[in-house]
Amino acid sequence: MKTRHIVALCCTIAASAALAQSTVYRWVDKDGKVHFSDSPPPADAKQSSQKTLGGGYVDREYPYAVQQAMKKNPITLYTAPSCGEPCANGRNLLSERGIPFKERDAGASAAVQKELKELIGGLEVPVLLVGTSPIKGYDTGQWGLALDDAGYPRARAPGQPPTRGAQEAPPAPQAPPAAPK
Repeated sequence: MKTRHIVALCCTIAASAALAQSTVYRWVDKDGKVHFSDSPPPADAKQSSQKTLGGGYVDREYPYAVQQAMKKNPITLYTAPSCGEPCANGRNLLSERGIPFKERDAGASAAVQKELKELIGGLEVPVLLVGTSPIKGYDTGQWGLALDDAGYPRARAPGQPPTRGAQEAPPAPQAPPAAPK
Protein backbone atom coordinates (compact mmCIF):
# COMPACT_ATOMS: atom_id res chain seq x y z
CA MET A 1 0.00 0.00 0.00
CA LYS A 2 2.80 2.43 0.91
CA THR A 3 4.58 1.63 -2.36
CA ARG A 4 1.55 2.78 -4.38
CA HIS A 5 1.43 6.08 -2.50
CA ILE A 6 5.13 6.66 -3.06
CA VAL A 7 4.79 5.86 -6.79
CA ALA A 8 1.78 8.18 -7.08
CA LEU A 9 3.65 10.93 -5.25
CA CYS A 10 6.68 10.52 -7.53
CA CYS A 11 4.45 10.69 -10.63
CA THR A 12 2.77 13.84 -9.31
CA ILE A 13 6.12 15.48 -8.60
CA ALA A 14 7.42 14.54 -12.08
CA ALA A 15 4.29 15.94 -13.74
CA SER A 16 4.56 19.15 -11.70
CA ALA A 17 8.21 19.53 -12.69
CA ALA A 18 7.30 19.11 -16.36
CA LEU A 19 4.62 21.78 -16.05
CA ALA A 20 6.91 24.07 -14.07
CA GLN A 21 9.14 24.51 -17.07
CA SER A 22 6.93 24.50 -20.12
CA THR A 23 6.96 26.41 -23.38
CA VAL A 24 3.81 27.96 -24.81
CA TYR A 25 3.61 29.00 -28.45
CA ARG A 26 1.21 31.57 -29.87
CA TRP A 27 0.66 32.00 -33.59
CA VAL A 28 -1.79 33.39 -36.11
CA ASP A 29 -2.77 31.15 -39.01
CA LYS A 30 -3.41 32.21 -42.63
CA ASP A 31 -7.09 32.88 -41.80
CA GLY A 32 -6.21 35.21 -38.92
CA LYS A 33 -7.18 32.75 -36.16
CA VAL A 34 -4.98 32.88 -33.03
CA HIS A 35 -3.69 29.56 -31.67
CA PHE A 36 -1.96 28.63 -28.40
CA SER A 37 -0.12 25.34 -28.09
CA ASP A 38 2.73 23.51 -26.39
CA SER A 39 4.07 22.48 -29.80
CA PRO A 40 5.84 24.82 -32.25
CA PRO A 41 3.72 26.62 -34.86
CA PRO A 42 3.59 25.43 -38.47
CA ALA A 43 5.95 27.01 -41.00
CA ASP A 44 3.13 28.97 -42.68
CA ALA A 45 2.14 30.83 -39.46
CA LYS A 46 1.85 34.60 -40.01
CA GLN A 47 2.99 35.72 -36.56
CA SER A 48 4.40 33.59 -33.81
CA SER A 49 5.86 34.01 -30.35
CA GLN A 50 7.18 31.70 -27.68
CA LYS A 51 7.20 31.95 -23.89
CA THR A 52 8.93 29.67 -21.44
CA LEU A 53 7.07 29.45 -18.17
CA GLY A 54 8.42 28.47 -14.78
CA GLY A 55 11.83 27.00 -14.24
CA GLY A 56 12.62 28.77 -10.98
CA TYR A 57 13.10 32.24 -12.45
CA VAL A 58 10.20 34.57 -11.89
CA ASP A 59 10.06 37.51 -14.24
CA ARG A 60 8.70 40.52 -12.41
CA GLU A 61 5.18 41.01 -13.59
CA TYR A 62 3.04 43.99 -12.85
CA PRO A 63 -0.74 44.03 -12.51
CA TYR A 64 -2.58 44.24 -15.82
CA ALA A 65 -3.59 47.89 -15.32
CA VAL A 66 0.05 48.86 -14.75
CA GLN A 67 1.20 46.91 -17.82
CA GLN A 68 -1.36 48.67 -20.01
CA ALA A 69 -0.47 52.11 -18.62
CA MET A 70 3.26 51.36 -19.14
CA LYS A 71 2.63 50.60 -22.81
CA LYS A 72 0.64 53.77 -23.44
CA ASN A 73 2.40 56.18 -21.08
CA PRO A 74 5.84 55.11 -19.84
CA ILE A 75 7.16 57.11 -16.91
CA THR A 76 10.51 58.89 -16.82
CA LEU A 77 11.72 60.88 -13.82
CA TYR A 78 14.46 63.46 -14.44
CA THR A 79 16.53 64.14 -11.33
CA ALA A 80 19.93 65.48 -10.25
CA PRO A 81 22.09 64.85 -7.18
CA SER A 82 21.46 68.41 -5.96
CA CYS A 83 17.66 68.05 -6.22
CA GLY A 84 17.18 66.77 -2.67
CA GLU A 85 13.71 66.48 -1.15
CA PRO A 86 11.58 67.20 -4.25
CA CYS A 87 13.26 64.37 -6.18
CA ALA A 88 13.05 62.03 -3.17
CA ASN A 89 9.34 62.84 -2.78
CA GLY A 90 8.77 62.15 -6.47
CA ARG A 91 10.53 58.77 -6.26
CA ASN A 92 8.53 57.88 -3.16
CA LEU A 93 5.22 58.77 -4.81
CA LEU A 94 5.97 56.55 -7.81
CA SER A 95 7.30 53.76 -5.61
CA GLU A 96 4.35 53.76 -3.22
CA ARG A 97 1.91 53.62 -6.14
CA GLY A 98 3.83 50.67 -7.58
CA ILE A 99 4.63 52.52 -10.79
CA PRO A 100 7.71 51.37 -12.69
CA PHE A 101 9.78 54.28 -13.96
CA LYS A 102 13.04 55.12 -15.63
CA GLU A 103 15.19 57.65 -13.81
CA ARG A 104 17.43 59.98 -15.80
CA ASP A 105 20.17 61.89 -13.97
CA ALA A 106 20.52 65.34 -15.55
CA GLY A 107 23.76 65.86 -13.67
CA ALA A 108 25.36 62.74 -15.16
CA SER A 109 25.60 63.53 -18.84
CA ALA A 110 25.39 66.31 -21.37
CA ALA A 111 23.03 64.14 -23.46
CA VAL A 112 20.44 64.00 -20.65
CA GLN A 113 20.83 67.75 -20.08
CA LYS A 114 20.21 68.39 -23.78
CA GLU A 115 17.18 66.09 -23.68
CA LEU A 116 15.81 67.95 -20.65
CA LYS A 117 16.34 71.36 -22.31
CA GLU A 118 14.45 70.20 -25.39
CA LEU A 119 11.68 68.79 -23.21
CA ILE A 120 11.04 71.78 -20.89
CA GLY A 121 13.32 74.52 -22.15
CA GLY A 122 15.71 74.47 -19.20
CA LEU A 123 17.54 72.42 -16.60
CA GLU A 124 14.95 72.29 -13.82
CA VAL A 125 14.44 69.07 -11.84
CA PRO A 126 12.48 67.10 -10.91
CA VAL A 127 10.56 66.60 -14.11
CA LEU A 128 8.02 63.83 -14.48
CA LEU A 129 7.47 62.66 -18.04
CA VAL A 130 4.18 60.78 -18.38
CA GLY A 131 4.17 59.40 -21.91
CA THR A 132 5.05 62.56 -23.84
CA SER A 133 3.69 65.06 -21.30
CA PRO A 134 6.27 66.68 -18.98
CA ILE A 135 5.46 68.14 -15.56
CA LYS A 136 8.04 70.54 -14.13
CA GLY A 137 8.64 70.54 -10.39
CA TYR A 138 7.19 68.23 -7.77
CA ASP A 139 3.54 68.71 -6.94
CA THR A 140 1.74 65.75 -5.35
CA GLY A 141 -1.67 66.74 -6.69
CA GLN A 142 -0.53 67.48 -10.23
CA TRP A 143 1.58 64.33 -10.45
CA GLY A 144 -1.26 62.24 -9.01
CA LEU A 145 -3.76 63.55 -11.57
CA ALA A 146 -1.36 62.96 -14.45
CA LEU A 147 -0.70 59.39 -13.29
CA ASP A 148 -4.45 58.77 -12.79
CA ASP A 149 -5.18 60.10 -16.29
CA ALA A 150 -2.46 57.84 -17.71
CA GLY A 151 -4.24 54.81 -16.23
CA TYR A 152 -1.89 54.00 -13.37
CA PRO A 153 -3.46 52.63 -10.17
CA ARG A 154 -3.52 54.85 -7.08
CA ALA A 155 -1.87 52.19 -4.92
CA ARG A 156 0.30 49.10 -5.28
CA ALA A 157 -1.49 45.80 -5.68
CA PRO A 158 -1.55 43.63 -2.55
CA GLY A 159 1.80 41.88 -2.27
CA GLN A 160 3.44 44.07 -4.91
CA PRO A 161 6.73 45.47 -3.61
CA PRO A 162 7.54 49.18 -3.97
CA THR A 163 9.17 50.02 -7.28
CA ARG A 164 12.53 51.65 -7.87
CA GLY A 165 13.61 53.72 -10.82
CA ALA A 166 15.63 51.88 -13.41
CA GLN A 167 18.87 53.83 -13.44
CA GLU A 168 20.51 54.12 -16.80
CA ALA A 169 24.16 53.24 -16.97
CA PRO A 170 26.40 56.29 -17.26
CA PRO A 171 28.03 56.72 -20.65
CA ALA A 172 31.24 54.76 -21.09
CA PRO A 173 34.36 56.90 -20.88
CA GLN A 174 35.81 57.75 -24.24
CA ALA A 175 39.33 56.53 -24.89
CA PRO A 176 41.68 59.37 -25.83
CA PRO A 177 42.63 59.38 -29.50
CA ALA A 178 45.80 57.53 -30.29
CA ALA A 179 48.84 59.69 -30.79
CA PRO A 180 50.13 59.70 -34.38
CA LYS A 181 53.22 57.58 -34.93
